[in-house]
Parts: sequence; structure tokens; C-alpha cells
Amino acid sequence: MSQSDSASQTQLYRSDVKPFIDGIHGRVLMPDDAGYDKARALFYSWIDRKPAIIVRAADADDVARAITFAREQGIELAVRSGGHSIAGHSTSEGGIVLDVSEMRAMEIDAAARTTWAGSGITAGEYTNAAAAYGLATGFGDTGSVGVGGITLGGGVGFLVRKYGMTIDELLAADIVTANGQLLRTDEKNHPDLFWAIRGGGGNFGVATRLKFRLREVDRILGGILMLPATPDVLVSFLDEAEAAPEELSVIANVMSAPPMPFIPAEHHGKIIVMAMMVYAGAIEAGERVLAPFRKLAKPIADMLRPMKYPEMYQGEGQHPVAASVRSLFIDAVDRSVAETVLGHLQASTASMAVSQIRVLGGAMARVSADATAFAHRDRRMMVNVAALYERRDESATHDAWVTRLAGALQGNDRSVYVNFLGDEGSARVRDAYPGATWDRLCAIKKRYDPDNFFRSNQNILPSEGNGSR
Repeated sequence: MSQSDSASQTQLYRSDVKPFIDGIHGRVLMPDDAGYDKARALFYSWIDRKPAIIVRAADADDVARAITFAREQGIELAVRSGGHSIAGHSTSEGGIVLDVSEMRAMEIDAAARTTWAGSGITAGEYTNAAAAYGLATGFGDTGSVGVGGITLGGGVGFLVRKYGMTIDELLAADIVTANGQLLRTDEKNHPDLFWAIRGGGGNFGVATRLKFRLREVDRILGGILMLPATPDVLVSFLDEAEAAPEELSVIANVMSAPPMPFIPAEHHGKIIVMAMMVYAGAIEAGERVLAPFRKLAKPIADMLRPMKYPEMYQGEGQHPVAASVRSLFIDAVDRSVAETVLGHLQASTASMAVSQIRVLGGAMARVSADATAFAHRDRRMMVNVAALYERRDESATHDAWVTRLAGALQGNDRSVYVNFLGDEGSARVRDAYPGATWDRLCAIKKRYDPDNFFRSNQNILPSEGNGSR
């Protein structure tokens, strides 16, 4: 949307939409309001757009009103939960941002091991609330991400091997569709929609509440283990992670060591393996499982310890100034792949370059590929390649580096996880949904959003389909 469009929509807001504003139970912000700039800011600060209206919804009625108003006015609607969309889909230039971040009520039924949670609650807030009962649901590795956004895309985090993905713990959802109707969807009610929202993203409506299964996760053995990065260490580390019991989930960040006080100065700037590890089982058994990792090399830092599960979300880093990111799946890291990763990392001129490797399998892999819209159940590892930097005029250099490393790792395999997909074009969206999954999603999109009103997302078009590949 152009700047002139943005200006005209701001004027429309001023002069013509008072009845809409008066009907909202939450808050509405426009560019001249105090707090507007803070409200429009995203986790990825290089995405700098100015919506004409920000609706901070208080309830499902507000969500329905915002959808109806946007449709009537022909204005783009973007939905924001935690604001972590790498592609910038949670904001709009000159459109309406429907912000559900204040819809974060949580109703825990500890006896039934279930909870209803507002889609705006963050993973950290949810995890802290559930921890009071010794319970948890697996989300990702970042506490500030919104539960609504991460769930609709999939959810791959600290409990993925033990309990599966976030969508595997989703029992029901309240969704406002493109016609402003609130639907309860689960395995029995609108099952096609329930299938689609488990991995299909925000293409089918706005989630207002989500019902999750809770697991007994109280004390874990977890934290960070840092090792020097050599080809042998990296290969052996990932081999151990794949062979470990399913209670262990691992996210290995191969990266240049940041100048943190707990990292000896002689390692600053050198390539290390910084692994986030969670053993969700008996502590004594976990110590035996983690022992081989500690023996691979002399640890640079060993912060693995018994802890409460929410502690894994503490110490989240600052928002990056600028970044180039690509994501892919791989099925093995041998010495050649390890050398490729380390060689590219050493050649990067970014302030921080990282190849993050998530070891999959376990409970995630036991779910049928056609059970949800996330169909990559058999993949063994997921890799995120990223370059973080300070000067935006260097983006071409770092984009090229990320593209080279991602290309060297993925070969002809284009598969990708939709939650880690940037603004990479419609063909890459297809890559997130292999085979018949795409056709099924297109058919459901046509049923619930035939006009493609929900298009500020990794977009699935209602007119496509019947082109499985």
C-alpha cells in the first residue's frame, strides 16, 4: 500500500469511523495517539511500517468488528499476536493491525490437564502460569512469541521430541472467520478447519482462544552447554542428540561466541556450539544422558542443571537491528556438511552469524504426515541460517551469504517450515506444504475465505490447488 493510500486511510479514520471506534471494547490507536509508535513496533525492528489503525482487541467481538470493518472499507488487515513474523505479516503500511496481545486470559483445569488460553498470551506467560501446577505445553525457544502465531504455524521447541509439536497438543480453537463468524473448531466441529489451522497459519481466520493439553513437566535438567566447534565435535554432538532418549530435545546454535561475561575472553568471536538442551524426565537419568555431550570436548561453559521448566525462557536476547534468515530441513550432518557450515560461518562479516540446528524425531515423527497441515513429520533436522548485523545498507552482502550457505545445505530439497519462512515469494509457500497437503489447504481456504481476505500471511490462495508436487 502506498504512502498516499496510508494518508487517505488515516483521514478516513479521523472523519468517518467513529461508530466503529465506539463499538470496540479494547483500545484503538492512530498515528497521532500517544503510544502509537510503541504499539506498532515489532520484534524484528527493521520492519518499520505505519498502519492507519491499530485495534487492540479485548475480546472476540472486537475481532469480529475489526474484520467486518476492514472488509467493508476494503482495507488490508494484518493480525498480530507477539509480533514475531519474520516476513512482517503482523503489520501493515496504511492498513489495519488487529492486535490480540491483550487477549491473554488463561483458564487452567489442572485435574483434566487442559487449558483455554487467549491467543495473545506469550509462550513465557503461558509457561509460567502452567508451571504453578507443575504442568507445561511445548511451544518454541522464545518466551516473547505469541501463542496464537506459533501454534497456527506448528510450534517446534524444547519438548518436541518428548511430546511433539505445539499443534499436537491443540485440542480446540475459537476462530473468527472472514465473514465475522465465531466458530468453535475441534476434531468433531468443523474438523476440516481444525486440520488446516494446525500448520496452515493465519489463512483461515483469527484465533481468539486455544485449548491445549497440558503435560507433567515440573523440574527438568536443562540449560546451555557451549563447546568449541570443530567438524568432529559438531557431527558427534548431533549424532548423540539423535540417538538420545526422546526426553531430550536439543537446539544447537553453531555461531561466533558473543562477548558474554560467562564466556572466557579467548573464545569471543570464535565459532562455538551453543546448545540449548532440555531433558524432560528424571534428573538422575538425565545426567547420564547428558554425560556424553560433556565429554565431546572441554566445555567452554556448562550451565546445564536441574531447574524449573520456565527458566529456559529467561535471558532472551535483544531485538535484532537487521537480519537475513533462511530455513530448511536436512536429514544428516556428516563431516562434509559440518565443514561446509563452519567454513561459511568463518567467512561471514556479520556481527553475528549462526546456523541453528534443531534435532527432530521422537513424538513429532510418530504423527501421520496427513494428520495436520504440517506434513514434514519424517524430517530429522531443521536448520535456520541467519546473519545479524547493524547497518541496513549491508543487507545485500549478508543476504548473499545466507543464500549461499542455505543453498549448499539444502541442495534440491526445497522443504521449509512455514513459521521460519521469510518474505520469499509464493513458490516458497508451496514448499511448506508438500504433495496433497497444498491441494487440501486450498480447498479449505476456498470454503472459509473464498475472497482471500486473510492474505497478510504466508498466503494460500483459494483459486489454486490440484497441482500437487
